[in-house]
Amino acid sequence: MFTANLQPFRQLGRLLADPQWIDERFGAAIERQSLENSWFTPAFCRHALQSIGQMLIPDALDAFYARYQDAVPAEDPHRTVAVISAGNIPVAAFHDFFCVLASGNNYQGKLSEHDRRLLPVLADELIRIEPAFAERITFVERVADFNAIITTGSDNSARYFEYYFKNYPHILRKNRNSVGVLTGEETDDELRALANDIYLYFGLGCRSVSKLFVPKGYDFVPFLHILTQESQPIAQHHQFNNNLEYQKAIHLMNQLFYMDAGTFLLVENQNYASPIGMVYYEYYDDINLVNRRLTEDADQLQYIASRDPRIARAEPFGHAQSPTLVDYPDGVDTFQWLVSMNNVQ
Repeated sequence: MFTANLQPFRQLGRLLADPQWIDERFGAAIERQSLENSWFTPAFCRHALQSIGQMLIPDALDAFYARYQDAVPAEDPHRTVAVISAGNIPVAAFHDFFCVLASGNNYQGKLSEHDRRLLPVLADELIRIEPAFAERITFVERVADFNAIITTGSDNSARYFEYYFKNYPHILRKNRNSVGVLTGEETDDELRALANDIYLYFGLGCRSVSKLFVPKGYDFVPFLHILTQESQPIAQHHQFNNNLEYQKAIHLMNQLFYMDAGTFLLVENQNYASPIGMVYYEYYDDINLVNRRLTEDADQLQYIASRDPRIARAEPFGHAQSPTLVDYPDGVDTFQWLVSMNNVQ
C-alpha cells in the first residue's frame, strides 16, 4: 500500500494557491533570481510557483495516490537520489524533487546556476510544515555519495552523463520539443491558449510549442493577430528582442520569407526546435500522416497540442506550462522507477 505522507504537499499546495503568500514568502528570492537570470522575469517566476500549486491541489494528490496505491515507497529512507536539474524555466527541478521525496528516498539536488533560488525556499517551507524532511533534503554544488541519479540536459550532456554515471541506476533526459497540430477550425479561445503555449517562459521550456502543423491553405492572419496580442508581456524584454531582431535581420539579408507576429516570427521549416523568437510551421495534406510522424518521433516530443482526436497523445491547447504530477518529462514514470528501485535490496 502507498504509505508515503503526502499531507505536507497538500499544505504546500494550499499556500501556493495564494498569490499574496507567494509575494510575501518568495518576493526576495524572485527579485534575486530575476536579477541573476533575466529570462526568469518576476511574472514567470510567479506563474511557475502557481503552476506547482495547481499540481498539488487535493484532487491532483488524490489522483496520484489512487494511481500508485499499490506502490510501496521506502518507509525508512536509506537511498539517496541525486538530481542534476535543468535551468531553462523557473523551478524546473520541482517534479523530481516531489517524486524523490514521495517515493521515500532522500533528495540531493544539484541546481542549475540559472535556477537556484526558488526551490530552496520551497524546500524550507516544506520543512517548516514537516520537520522530518530536513534530514532528507540537501542541495549541493557537486553530487556525491548517492545511490541513483536523475539528470536533465542536452543531447550532448546526456552522452557525458551516460558514461560518467553508467554504474548507477539512472534516468538521463535529453532534448525534447513540443508541437501544435491545427485543423483550421480552432476557436479564438483555443488560439489564445495556443499563444500562451508558445510565449510563456519565452518559449524556452521543453513543453513550449516551437512547431506548428497546419493544413494546406491555412489562413494565418487570425492567429498572427492573437499571438501578437497575447505575447505582449514579453514584448519589451531586452534579450528576447535582441534575438528577435537578429532573426529578422538574417531573414531579410537572405531574402527568406517569414510572417511577423510582433514578438515572434513564423517560418516554414521541417525541424521541431526553433530559435528564440521564432516558431516553425509545416503544411500537411493528411492529418493521419502527421499523426504517424509524431508517433515515430515520440522520443523527441514532450507535449502535443491539438483538438483533433486523430492525433495520439494530444492535449488541449493551453496546458503546456501547467503539467500535472503524472506528466513525466520524458514519458518515463519517475515515481514508479524510484519505487521499483526501493524494492531492490
